[in-house]
Amino acid sequence: MARLSAARRAALALAGERRRRGARARDFLRGADALSELDERDRGLAVRLVMGVTAAEGTLDALIDSHLQKGGASKKTRLEPRVRDALRIAVFELVYLGTRPDVAVSQGVELVRSVAPRAAGLANAVLRRVAEKDVALVADALARVEAGAFDAHDLALVGALPEWLAERVGIRALTALAPAAPWVATNDTKGQSLRIILEEAGCEPEAGPLPRSYLLGAPSRLAPSGLVERVEVIPCDLAAQEVALACAPAPGERVLEVGQGRGTKTLLLQNAAIAAGGPCEITAVEVSPRKSKLASRRMEAAGLAEHVRCVCADGRALPDDLGTFELVFLDAPCTGTGTLSRHPEIAWSLEPSAPAELSALQGELLASAAAHVAPGGRLVYATCSVLAEENDAVIAAFLASPSGAGFELVRSGLTEVPGGSDTHFHAHLRRAQAT
Repeated sequence: MARLSAARRAALALAGERRRRGARARDFLRGADALSELDERDRGLAVRLVMGVTAAEGTLDALIDSHLQKGGASKKTRLEPRVRDALRIAVFELVYLGTRPDVAVSQGVELVRSVAPRAAGLANAVLRRVAEKDVALVADALARVEAGAFDAHDLALVGALPEWLAERVGIRALTALAPAAPWVATNDTKGQSLRIILEEAGCEPEAGPLPRSYLLGAPSRLAPSGLVERVEVIPCDLAAQEVALACAPAPGERVLEVGQGRGTKTLLLQNAAIAAGGPCEITAVEVSPRKSKLASRRMEAAGLAEHVRCVCADGRALPDDLGTFELVFLDAPCTGTGTLSRHPEIAWSLEPSAPAELSALQGELLASAAAHVAPGGRLVYATCSVLAEENDAVIAAFLASPSGAGFELVRSGLTEVPGGSDTHFHAHLRRAQAT
């Protein structure tokens, strides 16, 4: 009987707890006590396994179930949830991490044995079939993709995505399982050398291609440092940083942010303004009371409460007394298809109807936000989606509508910064001067 590794034991416990809570994997893992008990190597493997099985959940279940039913039927088989969690981890290692089959099968059997001893024999049979059949199946699909002679089914297998989504995102499906690069931005409002502080915390920062951006060589040391809680460091991908920089808020400029969320882009907008000479004056609107309160607390911790007003309101019905702004930034709710590696639960939680439903909401929000752009002001529309109907199609419909009268498109496109893992779309529009 093989000895179960600490990393896999922790991954199984964490995967099960995340499933029961329905939590977002990255947020859940950031505060997981079980990870602090592991050394750095085991911690890295445990995180990779939890993120991976979350991202590939539907594909892993299909592979498992194909070996539990006669004829390889696709109907989901009833398994004790903890047994399925354990099998998912082992199958992910076999098919997508390239772990040695004897190791992955042996450790997978021990994972199942740890939660259901009587299911160890079943686990052994299923995992051996996966090793014999499915590893080659996915490898063949990857070879077809690399040769340029592939279809959506091949992309779905390689990226572990639903086939409808793989067809929509195209070749970007290949990066869906890639671990998100640990990028951060430092908070310029603190007025101190945060690179030195990151180095002292053992995070091994390496300067990135954007101002104040750093890639962390030892990201697991960031959480214990307290730098995130004190808002001295802002975890965010390069694409998000680039979008805020592209907004180019000027010192003292009145800015309306619609869709504040937890305030990450608010901080990045202020970073950009401060780098240009001083803070801008932001009114930030968020529909969720919980997120709005959290953002407000982050602004206080960041030393920006004097320059950021957090308002809880529906972006489709903005308060009349907001007035107009030189810059209006709409960070629209979207499918998140540009952030699959950072938010792995997205792929298998989306319905095929989601893009169309969200594009309707995005159009409403854009029309509402446009009403608050001052003459000669700028309107920036952003999503973290790669789907055209949430991006270019929304802008085209807006410009053809009465709400878009007087606006012109200055530039638009997907932001894919070298070294980043996320993809964002942003469109910049300008309102004509009053005549």
